[in-house]
Amino acid sequence: MTPTYFTPVPLDKSYRLMNHGPTVLVSASHDGVTNVMAAAWACVLDYGKTPRVTVVLDKATRTRELVECSGYFALQLPTKSMVSLTIGVGTDSAKDVPDKLDKYGVRTFPATENGPPLVEGCVGWVACRLVREPHNQQVYDLFIGDVIGAWADDRVFRDGRWYFDDAPDDLRTIHHVAGGQFFVTGESVLEN
Repeated sequence: MTPTYFTPVPLDKSYRLMNHGPTVLVSASHDGVTNVMAAAWACVLDYGKTPRVTVVLDKATRTRELVECSGYFALQLPTKSMVSLTIGVGTDSAKDVPDKLDKYGVRTFPATENGPPLVEGCVGWVACRLVREPHNQQVYDLFIGDVIGAWADDRVFRDGRWYFDDAPDDLRTIHHVAGGQFFVTGESVLEN
C-alpha cells in the first residue's frame, strides 16, 4: 500500500527532486532480499528525454549486490525526522546486521510491479533501472540509473517545485556534511 502523500511527478520534472543535493536512501531488492543504505554522493546526471541519476555504492555493501543482481534501485529523500534512521542504515551493514531494517524501523512498499522497493516516510522517491557500466562501477563505484518513475509528498513538492516554507519543519530534507552532522534545507530565496 502506498503512503497517503504519494503523488506522481512527471519524469521531465523528476530531476528537481534531487537538484538541491540531499542525502538519499538507496533501496534495492533481489530474490526476496531487500536492503536500504544511506548515500551522500548522489546527483542528477541528465534531465533530458531520459532522466538519469548517479550514485556511489561501495563494493562492501549489500545494497550494491542487490542493485547489480536486480538491475533496479531507488533513491529516496529522507527528512529531518529520519536522521537517526538514516545514520543507522548508513552505518550498519546488512552483511553484519542482517536485521538492520527491522532494527531501525524501515518499512518499504512497492510503487511498481517490477521496480525497486521504496522507503516509507520520505518526501521524494526516484525509481531507476540500472545502466550497466562495468568499468565505472568497478573502478569508481559509480552507478548510473535511468529514471523510470518519480513521486513526491505533495505537502512539500507539487507542480514541479519544492514548498518547504509552507510545510511542517520535520518534512525538510537533510544534507550530510560529515561525522554524523546534517543540515536541513532552509528557507527559500526567490529572485526578484
